[in-house]
Amino acid sequence: MIFFNFSYKWFYLLPFISSNQTLLIIQISIPIVISLLTYGTFFYILSPLFKRRDNSISLLLLEVSQTPVVTVITLISLYFSFQQLSNSVINNLIIGDWIERALIAAIIIISTYWLAQLFTQVLVHYLRDYARQTEAVWDNVLVPILERLLPASIYILGLFLFLEILGIDLTGIWVAFGGLTFVLGFALRDILANFFSGLVLLIDTPFQFGDVIEIPDKSLAVIKNIGLRVTKLYLIESDSEIYIPNASLVSKDIINLSRPTPHVAKIIEIDLKVGIDQDSATKILKETVLGHPDTLGNIEEKLKHLENFQGLKEADTESIAKTEAGKIRLLAEQKLNNQLKLIERKFKYLIRAIQILEKGGLNESQIKIVQKNYQEIIDLIGLKAAINEQGEIKLSTLEEKSDDLEESLISLFRKWYKSWLQDPDLRIEDERNLEEECTTKITILKNKINRLFQRIAKPGSYQTRLDDYALKVMEWLQNEFKASTTLWKQPTIRLSNLNSETIHFTIKFYIDHIKLEHWERSDRVTSEVRQEMLRRLSVND
Repeated sequence: MIFFNFSYKWFYLLPFISSNQTLLIIQISIPIVISLLTYGTFFYILSPLFKRRDNSISLLLLEVSQTPVVTVITLISLYFSFQQLSNSVINNLIIGDWIERALIAAIIIISTYWLAQLFTQVLVHYLRDYARQTEAVWDNVLVPILERLLPASIYILGLFLFLEILGIDLTGIWVAFGGLTFVLGFALRDILANFFSGLVLLIDTPFQFGDVIEIPDKSLAVIKNIGLRVTKLYLIESDSEIYIPNASLVSKDIINLSRPTPHVAKIIEIDLKVGIDQDSATKILKETVLGHPDTLGNIEEKLKHLENFQGLKEADTESIAKTEAGKIRLLAEQKLNNQLKLIERKFKYLIRAIQILEKGGLNESQIKIVQKNYQEIIDLIGLKAAINEQGEIKLSTLEEKSDDLEESLISLFRKWYKSWLQDPDLRIEDERNLEEECTTKITILKNKINRLFQRIAKPGSYQTRLDDYALKVMEWLQNEFKASTTLWKQPTIRLSNLNSETIHFTIKFYIDHIKLEHWERSDRVTSEVRQEMLRRLSVND
């Protein structure tokens, strides 16, 4: 209201002001009005709207953009106003030209800063958020590269534009820049080789942040960071860091112990005296391995032998006993495996049904049959069709059931991972890592199930490939999410050598998670299993 009263008074004063003065007032008022409107749009309309959406990306975009955008729009409106005034009001063309140049230069500076902030904050945040919801590794490799290169490139480009607007001849600078680039390229060829090798590591993605690898000298190391020139590794045995040039790392044979699963194979060699009952010794060795809660094996057999395993942590004021924690986790895993087996059977039935029905294309009645079969899988996983604000069902979107607390796959998976947190051998960082791993896998599961749901609802060109997509989802469940059975990872006891004095046994088994306990879990478990074997064999002697 104050603004309108102000404008109303000026309207009566206009006849008493010269035409040049009137034009000057109008041209100056326009940028002010545009600036106020832009400011009001950002702070009083968009800001409350984005806050209601509760989207971190939108809020971050608004926070980064509001001041630079308001400033740039104001400067642009000022630039056009001065253009209108330059011929009629500002008689000195040199001053007018320099004012316009200064305004354009200011626009370039602020726009450059704004674009750099968009890349370093908004884009990086979005890529990291997206990577957590998919199987991409952008947050580990690509994001650091973008964080370093893009802002520098934007600032360099902005600097050249700024100098050009000020009237500085850049021909000599470009020639010098080209010559310098050639000289630097030759002088820094090793660094550039490491840089492009880093890009190769990004494309091939043989490992990602946090993976445990075995380098050629047989040392175990953890990937800490893949930089532009070097990759930083943490050596577990020596508790130190090593920096390997990317070009050197690309040319080496790397064994990734964290993929495709975090299970790690361990081998124990034991020599026993000739004359010992081989069957009894084999039975003792196998029961010992199965009795440890952190090894893989048939869960029913593990529960049977768990109580007999000695040397594990006892209960204290801060945690329950290792044996009790292992029992809770194994029972939770047993329920989860049973649910996974049921879902795998449903998937196989769905795939067979699609293969039979999809010949010649799917009609509406056949699509409904496929949807009905897939709906059973969706219910077992714990998802349902989303409801919009008007209470209508969104046929193309699934969300987690809020009323399902016990028997769905997602609920059982969460319960299994939460039972791990009672393990007295875990460290503080393990709890965070397990929770993050669980959340990421559930998010990816939801996305995969939702994409298949959308393709089944509207097959279109996917009609003859629905069975392939369903098979890929089932294989991901078995290989990446959580295998219901791991028969080939059962403990194996082999009599590997025999001479006149000793019988040599080789025991191979798998430990559940190599990344836990600051990457020392496998060594601890192997030591405890070996000690228990020696204890039981000595008793039987």
